[in-house]
Amino acid sequence: MSDFPTTARVVIIGGGAVGASALYHLAKAGWTDSVLLEKNELTAGSTWHAAGNCPSFSTSWAIMNMQRYSLSLYARLADEVDYPMNYHVTGSIRLGHSRERVMEFERARSMGRYQGMDLEMMQVSDIKDRYPFVETHDLAGALWDPDDGDIDPAQLTQALAKGARQMGARIERFCPATGVSRRGDEWIVHTEKGDIACEKVVNAAGYYAQRVGEWFKPYGGRTVPMAVMSHQFFLTEEIPELAAWTRDNGRKVPLLRDVDSSYYLRQDKNGLNLGPYERNCKAHWITPDDPMPEDFSFQLYPDDLERLEWYIEDAMARVPLLGTAGVGRVINGPIPYAPDGLPLLGPMPGVPNAYEACVFTFGITQAGGAGKVLAEWVTEGQTEWDMWATDPRRYTHYTDRDYCIAKAIEVYGHEYGMHFPHHAWPAGRDRKLSPVHDKIVSLGGQMGAYNGWERANWFAKPGDDTSEEATQTWERAGPWQARIREECEAVRDHCGMLDLPGFSRFKVYGPGADDWLRGQITGALPKVGRCGLIYFADDRGRILTEMTVAREEEDRFILVTAAAAQWHDGEMLKSRLPADGSLSFEDWTDRMSTLIVTGPKSRDVLSGLTPGDLSLPWLSLQDTTVAGRWAALVRLSFAGELGWEIHAETADMPAIYDAVLAAGAKPFGMYALNSLRIEKGYRAWKGDLSTDYTLFEGGLDRFVKLDKPQDFPGKAALLAEKQRGSAKRFATLIVDAAECDAPYMSTVWHNGQVVGETTSGAWGYRVDASVALAMLRADLAVPGTELEVEIYGDRRAATVQPDTPLWDPQNERLRA
Repeated sequence: MSDFPTTARVVIIGGGAVGASALYHLAKAGWTDSVLLEKNELTAGSTWHAAGNCPSFSTSWAIMNMQRYSLSLYARLADEVDYPMNYHVTGSIRLGHSRERVMEFERARSMGRYQGMDLEMMQVSDIKDRYPFVETHDLAGALWDPDDGDIDPAQLTQALAKGARQMGARIERFCPATGVSRRGDEWIVHTEKGDIACEKVVNAAGYYAQRVGEWFKPYGGRTVPMAVMSHQFFLTEEIPELAAWTRDNGRKVPLLRDVDSSYYLRQDKNGLNLGPYERNCKAHWITPDDPMPEDFSFQLYPDDLERLEWYIEDAMARVPLLGTAGVGRVINGPIPYAPDGLPLLGPMPGVPNAYEACVFTFGITQAGGAGKVLAEWVTEGQTEWDMWATDPRRYTHYTDRDYCIAKAIEVYGHEYGMHFPHHAWPAGRDRKLSPVHDKIVSLGGQMGAYNGWERANWFAKPGDDTSEEATQTWERAGPWQARIREECEAVRDHCGMLDLPGFSRFKVYGPGADDWLRGQITGALPKVGRCGLIYFADDRGRILTEMTVAREEEDRFILVTAAAAQWHDGEMLKSRLPADGSLSFEDWTDRMSTLIVTGPKSRDVLSGLTPGDLSLPWLSLQDTTVAGRWAALVRLSFAGELGWEIHAETADMPAIYDAVLAAGAKPFGMYALNSLRIEKGYRAWKGDLSTDYTLFEGGLDRFVKLDKPQDFPGKAALLAEKQRGSAKRFATLIVDAAECDAPYMSTVWHNGQVVGETTSGAWGYRVDASVALAMLRADLAVPGTELEVEIYGDRRAATVQPDTPLWDPQNERLRA
C-alpha cells in the first residue's frame, strides 16, 4: 500500500537549498504537515553547481537581514540536526579601487554594525597581512567581513532536509509536479505519483520557476519575471604555495572579491576558484535553437572560457599565484535572475494562498533567511522584517520577456555595481510612458523609472552634462543640483508642474462601503467632497500602507497610492472585501493620469483654465474641467505649497499639460519633489512608511482613532503600545552634512551608542539645510537633542527638530 501523501497543509515545489529551508522553517513553526516535491534528487538544480559563497554584505537592509540570519543558522545547523557540513568561515576582503567604492563599503559597514555584524574597513597596507598573495598598489581601500566564507551547498540542503524530516515534514524525491488545479478553497498539486490536496502552495522551482508559474495563470497568476543566465567559474589544479601557506597557518586564505573588476576568488582545497560576472555575459534558453529542456538536473552548459579572458588576466595580475596552476574544472551552469537581481519571495501576485520563493541569484547565502521569511508569510501572513525588496508584487505587467532578459544581462554584468542616488540604469526603459512623455523629454526631462513608469527626475538645460558617467557619485553636487534648486524655488515663489503618471488608483463603492472602509483603516474618513490620508496597519499595528482617499459620495471612494504599490495595495483591498459581493472594486491606474500644479501662483495659473471653484479649502475635491477637458481637481500638494492635483483621463492630459505650461507653470521633477516633501516631513512609502515601524513609532498618532467603534487590523496592538509607550519615535533632523545627504538606513549615534536610523534624506532648498527623516530611540526624539548621523563612514552632527514641518510649520501657505 502506498504511503504517498494525498493531503498536506503546504506543498513546496522544488528541492534546492531554498525549498529545503522553507520546509525546515515551516516545520519549526509547527506546520509539520508540509510536503516538498523534487523532480529528481535534492539539489539537482542551481544548488548542485553553486559555488557556495556565503557573504553577509549587502547595501539592501532587507537582504542584509536575510543573509545575516542565514549565516547564524549555518553556524549551528550541523549540531542541531546532527549532519556534518563543510562550512568554512574564512572571512572575506572586498577590494576597492576608488573613493566611491570605499564610501559604499563604509555604508555597508555601518548598516552591518547596526545589525550586529563586525564588518571592518581595512587600510591598503593591512591587506597583505590577511592575504599575502595579493597585489595592492592600485587600491583605495578594502572591507573585511569576518563572517564570510563558503559552505557545501549539497550538504547544507541535506542538513535542512534532515532537520525538516526530524520534525515530521515530508520530502518526495523523484516526484515531478505536473500542474495545479483548484477544488473549492483547496489547491490540488498534480504529480506523476498522484495528487496532493493542500491549503497553500509554494513555487520554489529555481530556474524552472517561470514554467511552474504558468500553471497558476488560470487562477489569476502572471508570467514570472525572470531570465536564466549562464554563470561560469573554474577551479585550478593544486597550487603548492597555497597548500604550504594553509598547512603553516592552519586555515584557508580569505575569500577575495575584486568588485570593481567584477569577480570573486576563493580557495578551494589547495587550489583557487575564480568566478567572474562578465559584462559580455550570456542568457540561455531564450531562442528557438536553445530551448529550455524538460529536465536539466545535474547538468551544465558547455565551457565558454573565452568570454572570461579579460577577467582571468585581471585576476592573475591581482593574485599572480592564480597564473601558476592549470585549470582543473570548469563549472558553467544556469542561475535565475529577476530584473533587479533580488529574489521573488512572498505572496504570488493575483493568486490566493500561493507563494513564491524562487529566482535566487545568491540562493546559498540567502536560503536560511529565505526559509524564515517564507514560513512567516505562509503561517502568519506577515514578516518580522519589511521585505518589500523581495516581494513579488513589486513588479507589475510591464515585465515582459524582452524586459526581463535586458535587465538580467544588465544586472549580471554589473553584479557588483554601485547604486548611486542620481544614476538611472539604462536597460529595459520606456515600458510605460506618460501621454506627455515626448513633450517632457523635449523640455529637458532626465527620466527615471517608477514601477515601469517614466517620470522626469530633473530638467536639464542646454550645456548640462547628462551623461551616465556624471551620475557616478554619492555626492549631492552634479549637473542636476542647480536645476533642482531652480525647480524648488519655482515651486516656492511661483508655480511648478509635475507630470506624475502611474499613481495606483482604485475605486470602491456600494452599499456599506463607508462602514467597511472604516473597519479597515486606523483613523477616520473624510466627508463627501473631501479627501485625506488614511493608513492601513497589519495586526501588529505596523504600517502596511498609506493612501489618499477622496470621497465622491457617501458610499463611493477613490483610493490613490504609490505607483509601486499597485499590486500590493490592490490585492490587500480585494482580499478584505466582503465575501457577499456587496462592494465593487475597480483598478483605474492605467485609465487616469495626474498633473501636480503647486506654488503660491498656482491659483493664478489655473484661474484662466478652469471654471472650478479655486477658493474651496485645502483637502477639497471637485469635478470640473481644465482646458476644456473633464478633470477631478483635488486641493493637495505633496510639495507643501498651495496647489492642486489634476486627475484626468490619460488621453486628455496632453491638452491640459500644454495649457498649464502655456499659463506660466515651470516643470519640475521627482528629485525636487523629494526635497520639498522631506522639508514638510511627509513620509514616502516603503522608505519612511514600512512594516518595520508601527503607526505610533512613525509619528502618525493623529491618524489612529482607538476610540472609534469599529475594530480594525492592529487596533489591539496599537492600544497596548499606547499604554506601554513606543520604543522608537519618528523625528526630523537637521544634519551638518558635507558633500552627501543621509541615505536610507544611515546609522544615528548618541554618546557613542547606536540609537536609530534615517529613513530618507535630502537637501532642503527652501530651508537651505540637509534634512533627514529618522527613527530614534523614543527618549531622544526631543527637539534640541544633539546626535550624529553616519553618512558613508563620516559621522555628522545632527539636531532633532520640533514636531512640525521645517517649511511653513503652520501650513499657512498650504491653506492659502
